[in-house]
Amino acid sequence: MTPVREAIRRLISDGALVFQDNRRVSVPTLSPDALEQIVFLRKSIECELARRATERVTPALVSELSEIDALLDEAISQGDVPDYLAQNYRFHDVLYARANAPVLAEIASRLWLRFGPSLRVVCGRFGTENLPDRHKDILTALARGDAGAVSVAVAQDIEQGMEQIAAVLRGTT
Repeated sequence: MTPVREAIRRLISDGALVFQDNRRVSVPTLSPDALEQIVFLRKSIECELARRATERVTPALVSELSEIDALLDEAISQGDVPDYLAQNYRFHDVLYARANAPVLAEIASRLWLRFGPSLRVVCGRFGTENLPDRHKDILTALARGDAGAVSVAVAQDIEQGMEQIAAVLRGTT
């Protein structure tokens, strides 16, 4: 199997792509029910990853995440959707890697694959003006070593971003 076919096969198995009857591959349409399930799973898994990461927090981690957040803020102010999406993913990925919970991190990554295209559509449609960014709350709580507050801020970050996707799916924006 060629590397491209193998990559497509994996993305299909992860739910990031769907195979059409006409032998074409496309991004799946996210239903409101599927989105609700993804929100539940993301909050459960990512809040636990954040809690575990807080137990292993270092000043270097807070500094690295602050630098990423500054790049994210710059992307928002410049209306740079691709960079916003990249820096947002990077922020969460770096935080969750510190949790030292590879099974949970892999599941979180697969969930991001499922909702990422929908978030891209929302951002592409509405720009970066009202994008979710609870990262400063996360950073403040991390610096204090407050796992509960980190978990709450991550949950709020997830809810805010996923609500924007849900509003588009409902057609209310």
